[in-house]
Amino acid sequence: MTYLKLGKKQANTGSSSAIKSKKLDESCSPSAPSESICTSEASGEASLESNAMHAKMNILVHNDSIDDLLECPICSNSMFPPIQQCPSGHTLCSACKSRVNNKCPICRKDIGNIRCLALEKLAVSLCLPCTYHQLGCEQMFPYYSKVVHESQCSYRPYSCPHPGQNCLFTGGISSLLSHLRDSHEVDLQNGCTFNHRYVKQDPCSLFSCFGQYFCLHFEAFPLGSQPVYMAFLRFLGDEEEARKFGYCLEVGGNGRKMTYQGVPRSIRTHHKTVRDSYDGLIVQRSLALYFSGGDQKELKLRVTGRIWKEI
Repeated sequence: MTYLKLGKKQANTGSSSAIKSKKLDESCSPSAPSESICTSEASGEASLESNAMHAKMNILVHNDSIDDLLECPICSNSMFPPIQQCPSGHTLCSACKSRVNNKCPICRKDIGNIRCLALEKLAVSLCLPCTYHQLGCEQMFPYYSKVVHESQCSYRPYSCPHPGQNCLFTGGISSLLSHLRDSHEVDLQNGCTFNHRYVKQDPCSLFSCFGQYFCLHFEAFPLGSQPVYMAFLRFLGDEEEARKFGYCLEVGGNGRKMTYQGVPRSIRTHHKTVRDSYDGLIVQRSLALYFSGGDQKELKLRVTGRIWKEI
């Protein structure tokens, strides 16, 4: 959806002002009933003209023709500089140029390095809605500000937080919950306390608490010559909201225990980034086996925890 900002041409403004000035002069001639009426009319005219100009400068009009003009024929996205052009005048975005092997998809001529400067100037002058407007964002920006905003927009989709595979799914929180349940068979538990056993095939669990959703990661990864076990909590939402909560984890056995207290990380941050920063409860394998008891050959590691809301 593209919007054009309407303004008033300087020439027209001058012409209109001249006509209105002439009318005011005529109404202010000696034959006019009184000087006060003349002054009042002049003030009213000036006020109306000022208001009209201000209103016209802020009107945004939707223009479907501009949308069609700037739509790339290959990817159907809006084109922005650099916009490529073939010798016949057909245009496409720079990202799609290599996808068509530098051949125009319409006339099949070589595209070369010709740029459509007229369309580029038009593109950067437009006010555009955020790409995520269908997800709730109502803001509009000039092109270059739009790119910066969209990289941080709170309405942008979330990536799947499941650590077991490189899942490419993205979506809103409700879509993520359905996806985790249906595609990864992750159960959702209610409550702000939990007791979770380490299972290699089940590296994460979901919890609903304070009307929000949290994902507990409990997995093994190599650190040096021996694997370690790490548990940490992530928040299904943005980092700013995640900071409103705290959590603690505890693991132990044989009369000993380890504890960790921290702030959940947003799922905007990849779980490997959190893991590699060691921001969680870390247990060496030898200690994990000791906590498991018995002959210290079978791993029976269990983590308990609690989530609270910061005041």
